[in-house]
Amino acid sequence: MEQDRSSQSRPPHVLVFPLPLQGHINSMIKLAELLAIAGFKLTFLNSHHNHERLVKFNNIAAHSERYPGFQFKTITDGLPLNHPRSGSWFLDMFEDTMELKMKESLREVLVNSSPPVDCIIGDGFLGFALDVAKELGIPIIFFRTSSPCCFWVYHSIPDIIQAGELPINGSEDMDRLITTVPGMETYLRCRDLPTFCRKLDIEDSSMKLVVKQTRKSLQADALILNTAEELDGPILSQIRTKCPRVYAVGPLHAQLNTRLNAKHGESYDHFSNTLWEVDKSCIFWLNKQPNRSVIYVSFGSITSTSREQLVELWYGLLNSKTKFLLVVRPNSVIGKDGEGEDVVMELMEKSKDRGYIVNWAPQEAVLNHPAIGGFFTHNGWNSTLESIVAGVPMICWPQFADQHVNSRVVSEVWKIGLDMKDVCDSKIVEKMVNDVMVDRKEEFAKSASEMAKEDKKEIKML
Repeated sequence: MEQDRSSQSRPPHVLVFPLPLQGHINSMIKLAELLAIAGFKLTFLNSHHNHERLVKFNNIAAHSERYPGFQFKTITDGLPLNHPRSGSWFLDMFEDTMELKMKESLREVLVNSSPPVDCIIGDGFLGFALDVAKELGIPIIFFRTSSPCCFWVYHSIPDIIQAGELPINGSEDMDRLITTVPGMETYLRCRDLPTFCRKLDIEDSSMKLVVKQTRKSLQADALILNTAEELDGPILSQIRTKCPRVYAVGPLHAQLNTRLNAKHGESYDHFSNTLWEVDKSCIFWLNKQPNRSVIYVSFGSITSTSREQLVELWYGLLNSKTKFLLVVRPNSVIGKDGEGEDVVMELMEKSKDRGYIVNWAPQEAVLNHPAIGGFFTHNGWNSTLESIVAGVPMICWPQFADQHVNSRVVSEVWKIGLDMKDVCDSKIVEKMVNDVMVDRKEEFAKSASEMAKEDKKEIKML
């Protein structure tokens, strides 16, 4: 594509293109807003489905009013609007459906863009964006929204296989150390690898897709990671041996809050980019609770639980010595017809004296509330970063993607929480909640607070 040579007289035009999942949109829209604050012209290219949800549950108009150069455009994700888009749907549908349709739509948007796009910041999982960018002669930077540690594990999977450390040979092998991921040899176990690594088939299609997209990320002009040198310096050094131009620009939500506070005096909850309707009544409930007395329980925007798992979690919370704020998304409990909703209603009734249950919470506001003393989390990277910056220790119950790696780093490297992966038992839940919130409260609070202070120092320096 012939670039407009008069571009020097106008702000650079950047197109930001996320994978159509909540966690990816969350961090990439924050990066887009940071660039808008810096004076760039921004096009945020979202899927039709997710843009409709953003418009429904958020004040999108605020972007247009504050940043005249910030615009939203949409393309198809290849699926009908009524598709449930839950679980690992994007892995199942990616190559056969999404990639083909999204690639052509992306090319069309870029060709017809006025003014021309000067640079693409693409989600690192959307490797086809690199092909389109090269064809049209547009520089591209890939943004990997998962943790650097998990990115490095994904990249190392072929080496792990070549060394004979995969496949995993049964449950007795789960605590065996993986020694072929440079920088992680002393703490990464089979149990801490992404869940698709547990399959006996090392030719598994999901594994091959993730490796392919990860290694393709290194072919971009540069790589952006949502972290800070203070958090992930050793692993960033390893990644830079494969891709020298790696920029640690996070935690993005904290960077954005700092700049908005400086410019407008606004708090962190000025704008929500959630795809779910937020129930702010939980803030009023938290206002009535003593400092650091409540554990916040939320497992993200995709994770589903069985009826049995939810009951185990709930009994563990109820039997602990701590009050809780529990998020149970609509249709996130797997059961027979209506069974999931019935159990949620039953638990809400029984929780009145000890806890509060909502469909979705304003997470940053919750984690920064003085009543919160711990976070029971799936360890998605956004949630993990938000907890670190807020100085809140974690109990980790990872489910998929980068979460298993993240939970190991939280518990074993940073030592700011406990790892409950691979179990869901009320007695274990009860003990871990009591450890973080009562018996070892000061120990975890101190380590989480110290990490938050170090992180905030680095944010101020950037």
